[in-house]
Amino acid sequence: MDIIDPGVSDYLLSHCTPADDLLRELAAETREAFPHDIAGMQISHDEGALLTMLVRLTGARQAVEVGVFTGYSSVCIARGLPADGRLLACDVSDEWTSIARRYWERAGLADRIDLRIAPAIETLRALPAEPYIDFAFVDADKVGYPLYYEELVPRLRPGGLIVLDNVLRAGRVLDPACEDEADVAMRRMNETVVADDRVDSVMLPVRDGVTLARRR
Repeated sequence: MDIIDPGVSDYLLSHCTPADDLLRELAAETREAFPHDIAGMQISHDEGALLTMLVRLTGARQAVEVGVFTGYSSVCIARGLPADGRLLACDVSDEWTSIARRYWERAGLADRIDLRIAPAIETLRALPAEPYIDFAFVDADKVGYPLYYEELVPRLRPGGLIVLDNVLRAGRVLDPACEDEADVAMRRMNETVVADDRVDSVMLPVRDGVTLARRR
């Protein structure tokens, strides 16, 4: 299922603040370095612009990212933080994040980003238990979403925001016959969020679906 008509997609991209040279180069290098199905894990420019805006609107200083890939979303999140803000970036791949590191340096953001190469659930469980996180973005293995969500939500300060990517799974969450493990996990994740009385949430048809959940 095409969530966004290609013509509408082109119009959207042409009517938001354009990507700068660094983001365009990062997107191009990612496309060239990996097969299409892997390169497709990189977020689109309009979603990146949305992340930057959300970080700025929430006044975030402490941010967490689960799933870095080659660092496009990290750049977008870190750019929204103040100079003394910090982004904890969680991933398991040295190969993918080696590209991210180069672009963080070029963007002048390396001092704001703390990369942890380890299973994200271990990193999250080791964080302080008190609610101090202002912003979190989850774009990693879909089966792990429920675990990441349950570690992050209690650590969000009141008014803090968690953003979940790929919540529509190309429309497969709408079809109960789709029994891929990731589709089933995301379907359950979506039901969990809408029933969670700790947060107010909205699901948006941005690219492959984005859910915003704000801690009450």
